[in-house]
Amino acid sequence: MFLIYGGGELILEGYSDASFKSDDDDAKSQSDSTTEAEYIATSEAAKEAVWMKNYIQELGVIPSIAEPVVIFCDNNGAIAQAKEPRAHHRSKHILRRYHLLREMVSRGDCRMDRVSSTENTADPLTKPMSQIAHTQHLDKMGLRSMGDWLRSSGRLLRIGDLKANGIAYM
Repeated sequence: MFLIYGGGELILEGYSDASFKSDDDDAKSQSDSTTEAEYIATSEAAKEAVWMKNYIQELGVIPSIAEPVVIFCDNNGAIAQAKEPRAHHRSKHILRRYHLLREMVSRGDCRMDRVSSTENTADPLTKPMSQIAHTQHLDKMGLRSMGDWLRSSGRLLRIGDLKANGIAYM
């Protein structure tokens, strides 16, 4: 896999998804509900996205980076919690560090938007899917397999062509 940069200006956005049963060793849930798992995952994604936004802003190379980073999530409950400025009795047991998401939303560092589960670009990182769906999600991320990219671009078609042109491959 490798990353392909397209034309146009960079738009920084984040996609968040969670695996409710996230402890591989004993298959126990690390949270009490799907909404909580999604909220925690979205909080972590937002922290990374806002850090990246601030870093790019310091570089001064992309004028539109001052806009809030859009974080897409496929869980309505997690989105509602992030937009709610007060603690709710259903979320009182969530560790305080994850509520930084609320602060980032209220400050305007990021904003939450809904994405359907089938369109969530983060899905290949949390669940199995068909090869076609997996490839479509990778396309959205800008990731391509070397072979697919070479074939679709009309460049090299065979491993022998790679070797003949001095291109390293794995």
